[in-house]
Amino acid sequence: MTSIAAISAPARPRKLVGAGRRQWIGLLYVAPAVALVVVFFIIPLGMTAWMSLHNWPLMGAHSFIGLDNYWAILRDTRFWNALRFTGYYTVIVTIAIFVVAFPLALFIERPRPLTGFYRTSFFMPAVIGFASASLLWSWLLNVDSGLFSPAAFELGLTEKKVNLLATFQPAFWSIIAMVVWKVAGFTMIILMTGLQSIPPDLQEAAMIDGAGPLARFRAITLPLMRRTLALALILSVAGSVLAFDQFYIILRGGPRNQTLTAVYWIFNQSFVSFKLGYGAALSMVLLVILVALSLIQLRLLRQPEGVD
Repeated sequence: MTSIAAISAPARPRKLVGAGRRQWIGLLYVAPAVALVVVFFIIPLGMTAWMSLHNWPLMGAHSFIGLDNYWAILRDTRFWNALRFTGYYTVIVTIAIFVVAFPLALFIERPRPLTGFYRTSFFMPAVIGFASASLLWSWLLNVDSGLFSPAAFELGLTEKKVNLLATFQPAFWSIIAMVVWKVAGFTMIILMTGLQSIPPDLQEAAMIDGAGPLARFRAITLPLMRRTLALALILSVAGSVLAFDQFYIILRGGPRNQTLTAVYWIFNQSFVSFKLGYGAALSMVLLVILVALSLIQLRLLRQPEGVD
């Protein structure tokens, strides 16, 4: 009996050593990802918060001013106008993206002839960077050497070449069209994965019970796609709130500064006026707004308890 106990006694320390070794191996696997998050997110975020508390010119010494930059934001009417326009743009472009992406996802979700071709064609614009897409559409919208206005004139649709970027409404809706063309394919793929995760048995059972397409869509498809919709909505809203490239490259904030977005104003204050501390404070405010919007969306689209 004693010999058996003596032999089995070291088993527990050996198990503890093995568990500890596995923990260290796990930490080694995670370390690169943690390092990337710390170096490219945590440290820059801390530096931005620190800069926001200073008068930080591009050249020369910086000085600590506490919350003065944040008090200045309350009086910055240009920033609040830019934020108001950003909210308006976010609502319109998000609705437009989903109106286009959802029917496309329903169309390509089921196997049919040329399904692979359709999926690739619809998704292809998403591969192009926003800067490249903006340069392309800047040429397409050019009143003299572009495509849309000269083509409309040559086809007799307009009496003269119309500058689509000269007034707010045509310029704004041109940007909406460009973003939908660029992003709808990406949102389509996300929604398609959600559609494919719905068990076919549920749809078939509903059809046997006499439920029509709209009833099945409302009672089965939408509830089971809550998580997918939340992901697509958060990505769309976050991208829209942070919109910059298309407004900078195509419109330069025009016409008459009517298309200044929040990020455009931050860029202007930081790298045109060289007020880096104030730009950092604006960035922190925009970050808080973006986090709040994401939390609200997650709460509204939260999966009901008991539903997997």
